[in-house]
Amino acid sequence: MAGLLDDDRLHEFTGGAPLTRDGLRRQYARQAAGRSADGAASWLNWILRRRHDHVAVGYIQATVPAVPPARTAALAWMVGLAFQGQGYAREASAAAMRTLSADGINSFTARIHPEHAASIALARSLGFRPTSEWIDGETVWAAEFGRREPAAPS
Repeated sequence: MAGLLDDDRLHEFTGGAPLTRDGLRRQYARQAAGRSADGAASWLNWILRRRHDHVAVGYIQATVPAVPPARTAALAWMVGLAFQGQGYAREASAAAMRTLSADGINSFTARIHPEHAASIALARSLGFRPTSEWIDGETVWAAEFGRREPAAPS
């Protein structure tokens, strides 16, 4: 994943910079715990791989508050530049939404920079709509799974 994510252009809208291999290793060790240090949220992380050769192409993340009734998952996605525009993020995001819905999570959010056209198009295709809420310069988008279920991959 370090090689895939080692591109400053992936951070154009989100800020920051690519992590070193050691930095990524530390981040993944924290994420592997499956929850925030205070236990307030569960973390779900999936590495996206091509079916035919298992090459990593990106990731999907979901953060779920641990305490009901706040059963809304915050989704995030990133796909390496060489693999963008091929449907990986859409297929994986839709699958994550279906999986989480089976666990009773039907509300989803995603934070998207207002100039990130690809993420906006992806969010719209999944049934997300922009809200009036802003966090750190990003618009919060929301979707209700029952209103418009993401289509299964073709």
